[in-house]
Order: sequence, then structure tokens, then C-alpha cells
Amino acid sequence: MNGLNHAKPDLREALEQRILTGDGAMGTYLYQMGFPVGVSYEEFNVIRPHVIENIHRRYYDAGARVIETNTFSANFEKLSKYGLEGEMEAINRAGVRAARAAIGADAYVVGAVGSIRDGKLKNLRTAKVSDAYKRQMHALLDEGVDGLLLETFYDLDEMMLALRIAKAASSVPVICQFAVEDVGRTQDGNGMKSAFDQLQAAGADVVGFNCRSGPNGIMRAIDSINGPIGLPLSVYPNAGIPDYVDGKYTYSTGPEYFAEMARRFADRGARLIGGCCGTTPEHIAAISAALDGYVPQAVLPSAAASPQEIIHVQPPAKPAEAVSTAQQEAEREPSIVDLVRKRHTVIVELDPPRDLDIRKFMDGAAALKDANADAVTMADNSLAVTRMSNIALAALVQERVGIRPLVHIACRDRNLIGTQSHMMGLDALDIDHILAVTGDPARFGDLPDSSSVYDLTSFEMIRMIKQLNEGTAFSGKPLKQKAKFIVGAAFNPNVKHLDKAVQRLERKITSGADYIMTQPVYDPVLIERIAESTKHLSVPVFIGIMPLASGRNAEYLHNEVPGIQLSDEVRQRMAGLEGEAGRAEGVQIAKELLDAAMPHFNGIYLITPFMFYDMGVQLTNYVWQKANRN
Repeated sequence: MNGLNHAKPDLREALEQRILTGDGAMGTYLYQMGFPVGVSYEEFNVIRPHVIENIHRRYYDAGARVIETNTFSANFEKLSKYGLEGEMEAINRAGVRAARAAIGADAYVVGAVGSIRDGKLKNLRTAKVSDAYKRQMHALLDEGVDGLLLETFYDLDEMMLALRIAKAASSVPVICQFAVEDVGRTQDGNGMKSAFDQLQAAGADVVGFNCRSGPNGIMRAIDSINGPIGLPLSVYPNAGIPDYVDGKYTYSTGPEYFAEMARRFADRGARLIGGCCGTTPEHIAAISAALDGYVPQAVLPSAAASPQEIIHVQPPAKPAEAVSTAQQEAEREPSIVDLVRKRHTVIVELDPPRDLDIRKFMDGAAALKDANADAVTMADNSLAVTRMSNIALAALVQERVGIRPLVHIACRDRNLIGTQSHMMGLDALDIDHILAVTGDPARFGDLPDSSSVYDLTSFEMIRMIKQLNEGTAFSGKPLKQKAKFIVGAAFNPNVKHLDKAVQRLERKITSGADYIMTQPVYDPVLIERIAESTKHLSVPVFIGIMPLASGRNAEYLHNEVPGIQLSDEVRQRMAGLEGEAGRAEGVQIAKELLDAAMPHFNGIYLITPFMFYDMGVQLTNYVWQKANRN
């Protein structure tokens, strides 16, 4: 049952001798080829084996020499979701045959085994999990794999269980990869070092990371490990963060960036480098070319990583006694649309916390209030990562701080019922400034088994919310009074065809958008192009400016985040800068962008990186200084 190919070195020996290139994504690649989600891609091993074999061959031709079988979820428990549990053995065996048929004698086939205890199966009894692993691994081993790849595991206990089963069943090499769950925070270096040590003691041959994050997040995870790693390291990053555009998932991280990061991974001890979600044969070809003849430097010492998270992007409560509609209108403060038509207006984004501690968030809101920011805006679980409710925080900053909240509403999380209920609650709280956004897909966030609802597009959401302003529910029934929402729309100008993006924006305005907020822009020339391209619009535009926190933050944003592009000049200026030096240069660059933007735009949208709200305060003060506002 050892399945070794004696025409080449054992996979362990090969990884000691050189760096091997792994393959790329299977599921997202099938999706890009037009196959729908919601089906078992593992079943394709038996019903469309030619499709799977062709994908393996493309990766092999691109330079991959370690090929994963298409069996990530081909265990009894996951297949039962599709009624395919009886086909478990056949699906796994066919997966090995498809991979073997596509490659030459110089490549290795590893049996892919994914975590079982995730999402809805997280409380599955250990006996059932153990049995599922045994049955799948035996099918893979009987068909002759060169190794086993345990990938996208979140829990050390489950990884140890799977590893023990693998070692008891065979002597083939076992690769153990954890998912990089948290791309925004410094990893627990001591905890990860301990986990790798335990895996090594239990017989793991390779340890590493895959999925849930792009190259930047995995690099941070490696750099955070306290102490040397006693085993070869494997890395399989995603192609950045997925975007959801016109009903389709897309990835923006290109092959060139993967080539650059592959060399950096090699410097840090990686000996197996491939790709996960969103990667294609083009990414793998870039990795292979970058590593061809490459002699890695000595493994760099571990160092604590600095945060590289992307932070996406009122009047005091009225007396309880009833007042007339006329009185309400007379008492209401000018909206940001009213303000921006008269003067420069600043809104600053603060992301809600990912835990239960709101002190820093509230301190930031208070500091921005003191700096005379016109509104604090809060994303709605940006990047599909669970955060505290922005409606709760909006009510708190309105009541305790006295600054206007501007709340993002994502189409992703709520159906029609939930969306209308949410909006009715906002109206009751007298929170009337909102931004309607599509929202990042749930499957790529921290709860990947969550559903992406998308009952509404952003166009439809804008129309439906403006319908509430007419006193009409989503259902068409009358509501006893009218809402008063000021509805914003998002605009990404960092695209190849700006004219087409503006046409899409015009549709949002036709749907009822009252103002526009752009993605961050880092090029003064593009700022002028945006001004020229949008000057005919009937609603104001708030230009997005996000100060950079470090050189690594700059590269992450440019290469891994949809909708953000940095100029070569900005990237060069930020290169190698970290900590206070990085933030200082980031603020200086942002000031220069404000110099370019303020003659064209009264609306300024500042996006706070990593809750460094002092950067937002500095830039808000800079706007008032340039605008001669005391």
C-alpha cells in the first residue's frame, strides 16, 4: 500500500534536494470554465474524468511536479450531502487515475484530504470523523499515491487525528497544511510553532499553509512563527481576495506577483510552492519559471509580522415626545449631500471590531469628532469576515460621541425580509445615511459554510430603499410614514475601461443613488480622469483616499485586493518601510493625493488602515487646513 514510484526519488528526498512546484486550484478553475457551484466537483472524477485529467495536464505542462488529486471533499460525510457516499471509494480511485494519466514520470501524485470538521460538521463525533478519514485514505493509498496532503485544516486536534490515521495506514510522506484563517492579525507565533512541533513528533514530513488568504497572509503567518521549523515548508496561497462582479466570482492577483512571492517563500524555507483558490496554470507557470535554477538563501529568522489587514472599506437623539413631520425636517441637520454641495466634506471609515472590545473604535470615533470629521462610516462585515454589527456601533457613536454615522449595507447577508427589517430598524434609530454595496462572497470569509444571499443586486437595493422613502414596503404595502434615507453607491475607478465603469455608475444613479463613494485611488492622474469622467453626474462624488501603513501593506493592496491599484511610484516610495516610518510616508502620500483631489472634489472619503485612527485625524486636519476652515 506504499504506492511509491521507484523511477524517481521518494517525495521526502526530492524536497530535501530541491524546491518543487505544486499545482493550482481545481474547484475555482472548474467554476471559471463554466461549471456551476452547488455540485460535487469530486464526482467529476467518475462522470467527467477527461475534464479533470485535462486540468491536471495543464498544471503539469505549466511546470507543476506535485499534483493533487481532485478529492479534497471526497470523504463519506461530505459526499453524503450530494447522495454520493456510496461512490466514495470509486471517486477517490478515479481521482488518482486521472492525475496519474496526465503527468510524466518526473512528477508526484498526492492524495488530497480536506478537513471534515468544518462548518455544519464541526460537532461530528470523533468516531465518524475517524472512519471517514480511514476509508478515504485507504482508497487513495490502494490506488498508488506518492503521498497524502492534509489541507485546509483549522484545528490541530483534527489534524493530529488525520495524521495518525495516515501514518498507521502507510509509510508514504504526509504533508500537513493549515488554513490561514486570519489574514489581518499577527499570527500566534508560539501556538503555530507548538503545532508544527507536535505534527513533526507525530510523523509529519512537511508542514505549511494553504487557502483562506493570499500570499501576503501566508507570508505573515510564516514570519510570525517563533523559532525554526524542523521540517520542509509548503505554501499554497489563494490568488488574493475574491470579488463578486455581475454575479460571478473573480480573482485579481496576477501571476507576476506569485512569481515574486514564490522566491520570498523559498527564502523562508518553503520547499513546496503551489496555489489554492483562484490560481490557474498561468500562476503555476510563473512560480515554476521563478524557481527554475533558483538557489534559495539561508532561511530568514522569524520575526513578528506587522499588521497588513485591509480595513474596508450625528445628531443627538431626539426627545421621545412626538413631533410633526414639518418640525422634524426643520430640526434635521444638513445631510452630507447638502454639505458637500457647499464645501469640502470629510467622511472617515472605521471598521467595526472583530471581537467584543469596542474601546479603540469608540476612541477613534471621538478623535475624529474632535477633528471635525463630518461622518464616520462603517463597513458591513467587509471581506466577509465577521465583525460587530455596524448598526449597533452606529447607534453608539451617534448617542455617545455625537458624530453622524454612515452605515454600509451589503446584499450578501440578508434576504428581502432581513434587509427591509434592517432598514426599518435604522430608521427607528434615526440613522439615515447608508451605502449600498454588493458585499464580498461569504464562502471566502471566516465562516465559509455561510450562505451568500444576494436576493438583491446593489442596483435593486438602492431602488428598494428609496421606495421606503416613499412610505412603501418592499412588498408594495404602505408603511404609516416615510423613511428619510440618504443612499450612497460604491464606485471602483481602478479599472481598465473607466468609461464602462462610469456607465455602470450612471445606472446606480438612475436607481436612486444620492452620492458616490469610490474605492481608494493612488494616482493623481487617475484622480483627474475620474473628475473629468464624472463631472456630468447629478450627484456628488466622494473620492477615496486610504493612507498606506507599510511597504508590505502596499504590495498586499496592489496585488491581492480587488478594486485597488497602486502606481509604481507609490509602491517604490513605500518599499521596505514598516512601523512609524511606513505610516508617516503613507500619510505624506495621502496628503499629496489630497492636493490633487481637493480642486476637483468637495467630497473626501478617508479610509483608516488597521484602526490607526490618528492617520485619519491628521488627514482630516490637513483637509481643513487646505480648505481654510477653522
